[in-house]
Amino acid sequence: MTYAFLQQYWWFLISLLGALLVFLMFVQGGNAQLLFKGLSLDQKRMIVNSTGRKWELTFTTLVTFGGAFFASFPLFYSTSFGGAYWVWILLLITFVFQAVSYEFQNKKGNLLGSQAFRIFLFLNGVLAPLVVGTAVGTFFTGSDFIVDKGAIIGLGAVSSWGSAWHGLEAIISPAVILGLVVMFLDSALGCLYVMNNVNDEDLDKKLRRNLLVFSGLFLVSLVAWLVVMFTMNGYAVTQDGTVLLEKSKYLHNFLQMPAVAVMFVVGAVLLVLGLYLGVFSKSRKGIWPAGIGTVLAVLALFFVAGFNGTAYYPSSADLQSSLTIANSSSSEFTLKAMFWVSLLIPFVAAYIAYAWSRMDRKPIDKDEINDNENKY
Repeated sequence: MTYAFLQQYWWFLISLLGALLVFLMFVQGGNAQLLFKGLSLDQKRMIVNSTGRKWELTFTTLVTFGGAFFASFPLFYSTSFGGAYWVWILLLITFVFQAVSYEFQNKKGNLLGSQAFRIFLFLNGVLAPLVVGTAVGTFFTGSDFIVDKGAIIGLGAVSSWGSAWHGLEAIISPAVILGLVVMFLDSALGCLYVMNNVNDEDLDKKLRRNLLVFSGLFLVSLVAWLVVMFTMNGYAVTQDGTVLLEKSKYLHNFLQMPAVAVMFVVGAVLLVLGLYLGVFSKSRKGIWPAGIGTVLAVLALFFVAGFNGTAYYPSSADLQSSLTIANSSSSEFTLKAMFWVSLLIPFVAAYIAYAWSRMDRKPIDKDEINDNENKY
């Protein structure tokens, strides 16, 4: 195994974790339905208990994503988490609200009332996908930082952030378009998942109406992002490591990596198929093609951001501070040691699949919500 292979391999794993995270945030998308008018108290509790069975998987994937990034590409971790810290703090706060809300919304002696905690879940459902999508959007648009590579072996700070907003400035950049794409996508996936997981005809009808709206917003925002991504200047890396601006770089990446382009197209088709099944048929299985399509499409976007001589975390302040797979990774020894550990991933995935099937073996209904005290 060469050093270059290990670097590419770990970018693949990071990309896969990121794609799985976007899919698993259907939990947030489901919770984003809680404040829509017309839902009865029982229906709100069914939604919460549906997403509550999976929220720990989403949070664990988020933590694993961050930990894997730290271990394999520590310079990204120190630059982004140390500079754009308001973004990550906001994300973690919303997840703290989520965990507390699940556990305490129906506890006796709850001073805030159940509605307050449902509002917290709603905020997590909207803000978390928006923040994650916008953060990934900066992989294409660039961020305001400078890396002092000489400080890596010295005592000074390795990187510095130019904006006093420390990452929040991304909300006024084109990166926020990808944030909207992820937010609307996860809201649609949340509808599909709850429809599949809950047995209630009235709730099913209401979620299908919501799904129509979110599907339309998702498709419009996705087209807007693709237009921006394909026409913007990208950050190309020469063989000697020099970073240059290249017009339509990300479009060129798709054309020069046909397998990735096919992956994206197949993912998009499966995703649209899942949305179609949810909106225009009585099927409750739309979450599965939509989920597989989401993973494939997001995986392709990560590949386009990092492979084919591309800076995956570009600096808009100083081109040569941009981070690439080659200049920001851990040592060869570290990547090789983690490679052997990563071979355990299929066993972990098999356990998750087994636990998922056990949790979802019986759809949630009103009788289960009202008869069992061990519910959210």
